Amino acid sequence: MNSNTIIEVSHLTKKFGDFTAVNDISFSVAKGEIFAFLGPNGAGKTTTIKMLTTLLNPTTGMLRVNGFDPITERNEVRRSFGIVFQDPSVDDELTAYENLLFHGVLYNVEEQLREKRITELLAIVELSDRRNSLVKTFSGGMKRRLEIARGLLHHPKVFFLDEPSIGLDPQTRNHMWNYILQLNKKEGITVFLTTHYIEEAEKIASTVAVIDHGEIVALGSPEKLRQQTNTKSLEESFLTLTGHQIRDEELSSGENMRERMRVRRRFR
Repeated sequence: MNSNTIIEVSHLTKKFGDFTAVNDISFSVAKGEIFAFLGPNGAGKTTTIKMLTTLLNPTTGMLRVNGFDPITERNEVRRSFGIVFQDPSVDDELTAYENLLFHGVLYNVEEQLREKRITELLAIVELSDRRNSLVKTFSGGMKRRLEIARGLLHHPKVFFLDEPSIGLDPQTRNHMWNYILQLNKKEGITVFLTTHYIEEAEKIASTVAVIDHGEIVALGSPEKLRQQTNTKSLEESFLTLTGHQIRDEELSSGENMRERMRVRRRFR
C-alpha cells in the first residue's frame, strides 16, 4: 500500500453458501479521491462496503482502509471512516444537535472541538436553524443532510456513502452532492460512494468502477470509460460493458448470461 493510497482491495471474494456476491475484485482508492461503484441493485456494491467497514468478513482476499485491516484492526478502521447508509439511521426522538452530540461522545471527540465541529457542520448542511428541532419533524432530505454531518463529525479519513440519494428528489440530490463536493475540496476527505444513478457517477466521481454480478468489469475516469468503449456517455458505456441497461430486470436465460460474459471478456 503506497503512501497515496487509502483503500486497497486485492482478490476480494464474498460467498453466502453457494451464492457469490463479490467475485475476485481488486482496486485501490487514492487519498482525496471521489470513487464510485456504479452498478444495479444486487451487483455487490453494498456487500463490498460492508466488508470495508468491518460489518462482514470476506471469504477470501485482502482489504486495507487507511493502512488498517478491517478483520484484525476493526477499531482503527472504524475510527478512520464515516458512513451514510441506504436507510435513515438518525434517532427521530432526539434533536439534530443531540444526534451529533451522541456521535461525538461515542468517538471521543474532545468537548471544545466537538461543539465547534457540530456548529460548523450544521451550517454546511444548512440545518443551523433546526439545531434544536426533533428529527421526527424533518423531511427525508433533511435527515440525509444530518446523516452527512454526523458521519463527518469525527474528521474521518474516508467517507462511505451507500446509495445515499435513494428516495430523494432531484433538487435535494443536487444539494447533497454539492455539500459532498464542498467538503471533499475543503477537507481533502476521500469519498467512496455506491450508486445506480449513472448521472451521479458521471458528475461526481473522478474514478468509476463498473460492477455487475459481483465483478468489476471496467475501472477508470468517466472520460476513460467513454474512450474505452467508443461511446458518448457513461450510460452508453455501461450498456456496452455489461450488455444491459442499469435498471433492467435481471436476465436469466443461459444465452443472455453467455453474451454478458463475452462482452466482459472483451473489455478486460
